[in-house]
Amino acid sequence: MNTTELLSIEPHELKFVLELKKQISSSLQLSNNTDSYVAFKVKTTNPKKYCVRPNTGIVLPRSTCDVIVTMQAQNEAPPDLVCKDKFLLQSVKTHDGAATTDISAEMFNKELGHVVEESKLRVVYVSPPQPPSPVQEGSEEESSPRGSVSENGNANGADSTTARELISRLTEEKNNAIQQNNMLRQELDLLRRQSNKNRGGFSMIFVILIGLLGLIMGYLMKKT
Repeated sequence: MNTTELLSIEPHELKFVLELKKQISSSLQLSNNTDSYVAFKVKTTNPKKYCVRPNTGIVLPRSTCDVIVTMQAQNEAPPDLVCKDKFLLQSVKTHDGAATTDISAEMFNKELGHVVEESKLRVVYVSPPQPPSPVQEGSEEESSPRGSVSENGNANGADSTTARELISRLTEEKNNAIQQNNMLRQELDLLRRQSNKNRGGFSMIFVILIGLLGLIMGYLMKKT
């Protein structure tokens, strides 16, 4: 923490995670250590490169104020990520009830007899975090004992799948046969009712249906 008699500054340097062709912001918090109103002004050695909001302001007694510094998008990184840009924070006591509109350049002019405190801040570039490297072929995961276990598991899984398919097919055939059997029973009942109405014997169709029913029942006995 950079501490003066009037304002405390946190952090004491401006850190930017450098990403090319992208605006990047860093923040400062100013804390008023006094019971007076304190006016501040932020200057930089490279004003075209940075945008400071607010660059001037009033910090109320025993209060804080946040300052956001935005760096314009950069097309290339400096060698070794070394930045020579500097910031200067000037602070001075002012009258109670002062507002930002009351701030003037003369307030920070030492030659006019004003007591102006100054704090220098340097700029630090930080490399962005690197993404995790992909797993290469021939890694320990492929050569580990889990590989053989996986192969055995796949073989057993294939056998299980074949057995399930066979059971499913037999079950489907059995259900179809039962459905056909039920349909024949319904037709037999209908024929019986019609035969009773006509007071006649069993027709040839009735005899054929009985034969089909016997064949289906024999088929079901073999499947089960």
